[in-house]
Amino acid sequence: MTDKIDVAELKPKDFQSDQDVRWCPGCGDYSVLAQVQKISPKLGIKKEDFVWVAGIGCSSRFPYYMDTYGMHTIHGRAPAIATGIKVARPELSVWVSTGDGDLMSIGGNHFIHACRKNIDLKLILFNNQIYGLTKGQYSPTSAKGKVTKSSPYGSVDYPFNPTSLALGSEATFVARTLDRDTKHLQKMLLRAGEHKGIAFLEVYQNCLIFNDGVYKSYTDKETKSDSIISLEQGEPLLFGKNFDKGIKLDGFKPVVVDLNDGKHSIDDLLVHDEFDEAPIRAFIYSHMTDDPSMPTPIGVFRQIRKQTYDEAVNEQIDIVTAKKGEGDLESLLFSGNTWEVE
Repeated sequence: MTDKIDVAELKPKDFQSDQDVRWCPGCGDYSVLAQVQKISPKLGIKKEDFVWVAGIGCSSRFPYYMDTYGMHTIHGRAPAIATGIKVARPELSVWVSTGDGDLMSIGGNHFIHACRKNIDLKLILFNNQIYGLTKGQYSPTSAKGKVTKSSPYGSVDYPFNPTSLALGSEATFVARTLDRDTKHLQKMLLRAGEHKGIAFLEVYQNCLIFNDGVYKSYTDKETKSDSIISLEQGEPLLFGKNFDKGIKLDGFKPVVVDLNDGKHSIDDLLVHDEFDEAPIRAFIYSHMTDDPSMPTPIGVFRQIRKQTYDEAVNEQIDIVTAKKGEGDLESLLFSGNTWEVE
């Protein structure tokens, strides 16, 4: 840690540690790191109040490269450890960097409960649909049929949909972005950092060694306008090179319509409302990725406000302390059926 710097004077370089950044050249992780360092001074938070917690994987090197407090923990357990930090020190801004293998596999249970409890964490998922650090096995988000070192004849697993899982677990902020769209990535990171409650951001991140090009259609100039649809608050769902295509609902099924066919107008399209208390439309958006003919949504799927777990715990502590005074841990541990072993 460096000497304290006034919040107003913080710059991106103040969040750059003295450690050499060691990811594969061209890895999408570099982009995420750069944008995190750019948005951190904009949050109005003291540098010493940031904490980065990581599990295991390429993304979990993040705490070494951020000149903040941090912990490199164990496989899948970062959300649990981050929860303990936030509850014990609610004034801190606690961030989690994790990958699809780390969070969606052994860490799945911790993830859904962090969402359910609405713990005030910023949880960034680097989703490259592969196990990168352990050299290219299929992960819980790899596509069915994916050929890897651990699935030489193609994976028979059905993949997790992280965004849908977060919505189903009642996360209060759910968003998705791309590592190569740095402007959008920075915007989503800033939005996540400003949210009070669990903020889940899925980053489509390229692993050029073991899964290169998995998101190519979303980033190539020739295809991205037809492959991506940006969710903007209060705006109709439009996409295409000339924004002449849109999404409407047929019952609960999203349908692509052509605004030049003479049958449809912009008034027929879904209008995005990220503040909708009901998660139904956000669920529909999250499952548009099931159909390869549909564009993939990026942006904020849902954002609502409700009391966080850490707020509730500390409020309860204050109430009980006011009524009964400070607790006695020794009395608690040695009450009831206890015995001594000599």
